[in-house]
Amino acid sequence: MILNSLYTHHRTGNHRATTASRTHFQRDYDRIIFSSAFRRLQNKTQVFPLPGSVFVHNRLTHSLEVSSVGRSLGSAAGEFILSHYAEELSEESRNFYAHNLHNVIAAACLCHDVGNPAFGHSGEDAIASYFERNEADLKEKFTPKQWADLVNFEGNANAIRVLTHQQNGKDEGGIQLTYATLASIAKYPCEAIARQKGVLHRKKFGFFQEEKATFLKIAKAVGLAQESEEPTIFKRHPFVWLVEAADDICYNIIDMEDAHRLGIVSTADCENLFFDLIKSENRNTKRVEDKLAILSNANERISYLRAKVINSLINKSITIYQQHFDQVLSGTLDKALLDIYKSGNESLREIERFSIQKIYGHKAVVEIENAGYNVMYELLDHFVQPVLKEKEHRKSYDRMALKLLPQQFQYDNAGDYQKVLGIIDFVSGMTDNFATDLYRKIKGIDIGMTM
Repeated sequence: MILNSLYTHHRTGNHRATTASRTHFQRDYDRIIFSSAFRRLQNKTQVFPLPGSVFVHNRLTHSLEVSSVGRSLGSAAGEFILSHYAEELSEESRNFYAHNLHNVIAAACLCHDVGNPAFGHSGEDAIASYFERNEADLKEKFTPKQWADLVNFEGNANAIRVLTHQQNGKDEGGIQLTYATLASIAKYPCEAIARQKGVLHRKKFGFFQEEKATFLKIAKAVGLAQESEEPTIFKRHPFVWLVEAADDICYNIIDMEDAHRLGIVSTADCENLFFDLIKSENRNTKRVEDKLAILSNANERISYLRAKVINSLINKSITIYQQHFDQVLSGTLDKALLDIYKSGNESLREIERFSIQKIYGHKAVVEIENAGYNVMYELLDHFVQPVLKEKEHRKSYDRMALKLLPQQFQYDNAGDYQKVLGIIDFVSGMTDNFATDLYRKIKGIDIGMTM
């Protein structure tokens, strides 16, 4: 991959160039902020059930923090590229890496989760397993590649659809982001049928068949290296590693802070885990100890340590990025930046072990995952079966079900695959509360008029 061709200001959709004080990539950030898909993240579960009185992170606050970390990583990466590859860069590229790489990474981080359904990963599992469990009735209606999309439903692929798909009655190109920003969220740049466990860039998949043509345009515009034409597989874009690192840094550390605020993790455990990680990178911890000595509030102490840990992980991630930059450019790096660090750092591995045991396996987390799975599964069942029937064969209850489907998600004149994707668009875009409320209404648990 050539540094001068890794970015472009060209966008999806039919648009005309505009003159403004903002750069093309700053406009990406603003478009995401003002989009309804991003706004809906405020009521989508990150890890913990949204408890109301106690503040924990949701998908929106998580994405904002990931974007902040990503901006720092982008700035540092831009400085590195400028200082080490100046002779290879055009004047335009020098300007990009100096002033706009961090905007691309910040924007990509901001929208990296817009394709995730309600209730965290259990929402993804519910969508995928719905088709898997109904294979006997449904599989024959789709091509093998279309079926692979459905039974392996993936939030990363759905993000590309949410950001680029033209819904009924809406503008072409979705949110109309630059190809550079879209390429930066493609952690798995392959189609579903090419998934392969143990291969980092093929662990999951990055686009549905419906968006394949769009993804090919993205890949061509930013010079993604193609690994295979059939099935379609590309190497990762070099910016993806920074977006992935920002996300990994935040969820590894901030889930721990949330667990502390909810009383799931004790102050002592949280402090010790964070302090050990800081100490593993800097043996001289006197400044940290002096600061802790004057902080008596438990939440404030944890917040301070969390900030120090994130700063350490940012610095370490950019160092690893620099050390492996040739592999990043060639697409041959086979481990995420934080995984490389984790393999040599016992403190970070201990945080991961502790989180799996004490946080992700906590009763409240497991309960929301079970409830969310059932809600999402039943909502899909309510809409998919009616939409796949020919109009003349739909019963009155089928027609009543589809009256709940907003116009922008209805593709009556399209094929079965497109019709089902419309249902998935509707269900996966729901917030936790909306999905729960609709589930209760269609099941007859709540009866009565609500607005």
